Amino acid sequence: MAEFLGIIPARFASTRFPGKPLAMLGDKPMIQWVYERASSLFEHLVVATDDNRIYTAVGRFGGKVLMTSPGHTSGTERCAEAAGMYEQQMGLHFDHVVNIQGDEPLIQPEQLQTLIDCIQTPGTSIATLIRPLKSHQELENPNVVKVVVDQSFRALYFSRASIPFIRSSSAEQKPANLPFYTHIGLYAFRREILNQVVTLPPSTLEKAESLEQLRWMEHGITIRTAVTNLPSLGVDTPEDLEFIRKEGSF
Repeated sequence: MAEFLGIIPARFASTRFPGKPLAMLGDKPMIQWVYERASSLFEHLVVATDDNRIYTAVGRFGGKVLMTSPGHTSGTERCAEAAGMYEQQMGLHFDHVVNIQGDEPLIQPEQLQTLIDCIQTPGTSIATLIRPLKSHQELENPNVVKVVVDQSFRALYFSRASIPFIRSSSAEQKPANLPFYTHIGLYAFRREILNQVVTLPPSTLEKAESLEQLRWMEHGITIRTAVTNLPSLGVDTPEDLEFIRKEGSF
């Protein structure tokens, strides 16, 4: 029995940015930056891909990599397949699986440690990270996923809309009135819960918002959150990559 398996799902065929994991930042592809930052915390870490180019690139820098099915519709599904493959290859069984986004080259080990600590909270099935919103622009941006939590920081709802809605305040005052949070798409799963969530059928709210975590919640699975104040800069487009190059001093 082993405690944690870190998996970095990486596919080539991104609609908005094909080949994103192999985009260069300085002298390394983006997937290598993510792998090296995560490797400081995970003894067992593997990239899960469906593309020979990514498979070759990861092998070239000495990372562990698995070739998974091209038919997956989410990184969660790819993680579930890779977890089973890795366990079989290594003769191990893991208590928890951590899904690490392959498009966040500035991910900090401290953020991953916060996630690890969160999933070990008694009674937690799924853990994820949230960050206080910094601006009104983020609040109104549908590409920035917002989350509302209860007093124990269990997620109540995720949305692309501005939530919570403040009925009697002006839009400019919203961030000062309540703690508004954005979701950082890192997940830690109890091993048996990961196997469960990938068998669940798509749900109504998930389809409406295009957010897979709503499927899990609609089926009664609780998601616990932990707050990080560290910045999170993901890459969805070539423009994002240029911004990261400037901000990250690559």
